[in-house]
Amino acid sequence: MNTPNRLASAFAKPHPALVCFLTAGDGDTAANLDALVEGGADVIELGMPFTDPMADGPAIQAANLRSLGAGTTTADVLRIATEFRQRQADVPLVLMGYANPMVRRGPEWFASAAKDAGVDGVICVDIPPEEDDALGPALRAAGIAPIRLATPTTDDRRLPAVVEGSQGFLYYVAVAGITGMQQAAIESIEANVGRIKAATDIPVAVGFGVRTPEQAGEIARVADGVVVGSALVELVAEHGPDAPARLRELTAALSGAVHTAR
Repeated sequence: MNTPNRLASAFAKPHPALVCFLTAGDGDTAANLDALVEGGADVIELGMPFTDPMADGPAIQAANLRSLGAGTTTADVLRIATEFRQRQADVPLVLMGYANPMVRRGPEWFASAAKDAGVDGVICVDIPPEEDDALGPALRAAGIAPIRLATPTTDDRRLPAVVEGSQGFLYYVAVAGITGMQQAAIESIEANVGRIKAATDIPVAVGFGVRTPEQAGEIARVADGVVVGSALVELVAEHGPDAPARLRELTAALSGAVHTAR
């Protein structure tokens, strides 16, 4: 199955998709990622640690620092991705991070390395749609989906630029802020997801501030997918080598809520 099809399949299921995030190199990443899959995650989002993760709240910032402190490099992230793909042939894998590690050796190098690692999509937080040429063409040429971000401040005038060239799914950031700190009202999420879906056929997944199965289920009633990150990352910080069991438990509760939301 080629790479775009794994993402397409995840969002073509008869239920919304659960997208689960962890930071590469923070704890036993392989065991932790497998626990997410065992718990029912439909898509895995693997964070590339970065020194200045401007969109991330305290939990993921701390995970970045732990990972970098342990010496994690881009090569390590790609190795983690490669080994995940060897263990999990059908689960979509998305890299999320910032431009510097992705383009410093050239976008073609990164796209080729990501393809070789079995990556399905890439979210680059700090390359806006207007600068798509910095990475987008290389990713699309390699069969990797460039996944764009939309926010509550993405108005109807700018939305077409965000949608154009985006593939896989569109990540709707439910709050104008950083990860893990607050959750938008469901009425706001529903209105903005509806507005985005009127402009594109790409699935829309909602993240930032989703912490509980109850929140995830509520969002899954109006979105194609739900993204959970900080709540999972916090379990890695709190439980260390015992994190897989806790991750599996929370993911199972989240997936149960998301998969039965409608």
